[in-house]
Amino acid sequence: MDTLGKTIPEPGDSQPNGERHMQDRPYKFSWNFIGDIEDGRPNLGNTTRIEIYRLFQYTLRDVLEETYGTRDADQVLYKAGLLAGKEFCARFIGKHNSLDDFLGQVQQELLALNIGILRVEHSDPETAHFVLTMTEDLDCSGLPDMEQAVCTYDEGFIAGIFNTYTGREFEAKEIDCWCMGDRTCRFEVNPK
Repeated sequence: MDTLGKTIPEPGDSQPNGERHMQDRPYKFSWNFIGDIEDGRPNLGNTTRIEIYRLFQYTLRDVLEETYGTRDADQVLYKAGLLAGKEFCARFIGKHNSLDDFLGQVQQELLALNIGILRVEHSDPETAHFVLTMTEDLDCSGLPDMEQAVCTYDEGFIAGIFNTYTGREFEAKEIDCWCMGDRTCRFEVNPK
């Protein structure tokens, strides 16, 4: 049940209140939702301030958490990040023969798009264990110390990147965060 006492249907359930079935989703991700920025924003272009991105992210997170609880909200954000990481790679990275070349291209694109500065601290392709850091990231750099990690979306994004390169499922877990007093976000990445 949601906060108003209504029953929330499971994905794919028949929805008597006029909602569409999951197979008829009008918002399934497509790059068409990004649109033609030059045509649509001829004066303002494709940039905005970081506060506006965070306003979107943290108000959405607040509503998800209030509606579904913290654990489920985090799962939704992680899953969205996972999809975004895969789509980011498909759109901006392409295929690479070596992991080093692939990660190097990811680093370059994240920097070029002002998403953040990615560094690989530890790479063990044999065990598929990695430790990455992200500084000056979109989600939390500059936020006050909250004594908890907040980069759930980034965890999913990073897992999506590794999934794209290897074709295997990965899990990324933030182990250090700006919001825990660190000045970089650190992620441990392992196969599922």
